[in-house]
Amino acid sequence: MSIEVEQLTKNYGDQKAIDNISFKVNPGEVLGFLGPNGAGKSTTMKILSCFIPQTSGKVSVCGFDVTANSMEVRRNIGYLPEHNPLYLDHYVKESLEFIAGVHQIENKKRRIVEVIEEVGLSGEQHKKIGDLSKGYRQRVGLAQAIIHNPQVLIMDEPTSGLDPNQLIGIRKLIQELGKTKTVIFSTHIMQEIEAICSRVIIINRGKITADDQLSNLYQNNNNKSLEDIFIALTN
Repeated sequence: MSIEVEQLTKNYGDQKAIDNISFKVNPGEVLGFLGPNGAGKSTTMKILSCFIPQTSGKVSVCGFDVTANSMEVRRNIGYLPEHNPLYLDHYVKESLEFIAGVHQIENKKRRIVEVIEEVGLSGEQHKKIGDLSKGYRQRVGLAQAIIHNPQVLIMDEPTSGLDPNQLIGIRKLIQELGKTKTVIFSTHIMQEIEAICSRVIIINRGKITADDQLSNLYQNNNNKSLEDIFIALTN
């Protein structure tokens, strides 16, 4: 099992950001985490990636507990947060050399060439990140997240703010990555789920209101649209 979440809760003072949720993600699965703003998506992603601790419950990634074995978890995941942290004065290739050094990657130069090709940055690799469009900056963030070849890729709102052409490119990239990695990405955009995922978790006010294959979700809700199902489950 790539990811196991058991009775996970996160409190901020008296407010429950996540309220006793449980789910599992199998190797090679592309899972969409869908919910309105403030539903608990980003908090869950941050706990999975060891960015913040949970209040209670258990989370393991690739068999490693996020609390007891956080360094092993970090070695096995790539994380693209909602606000992509990039050094805008770095050149694309320079930034990847820095991240590859952090991960102590062998054959660093060869791996950088592979990742640049994989995410479609060949024509931009000698540019400063600050000179790139938002779509290409997202590709740089993805390249940084996968350069150490993690088993699990976690992305928080990876297509937020992109134009239609950029959306298509990032969707195709996520689909390709999903062929070899376990992928979880959070979004509040239903079209993203329909375009990329076979399975969806809907979360609202810190609780999971649906967890199923998309085909089953449609069938069990009289073939309503995902938008109608979402509205019914989050009101």
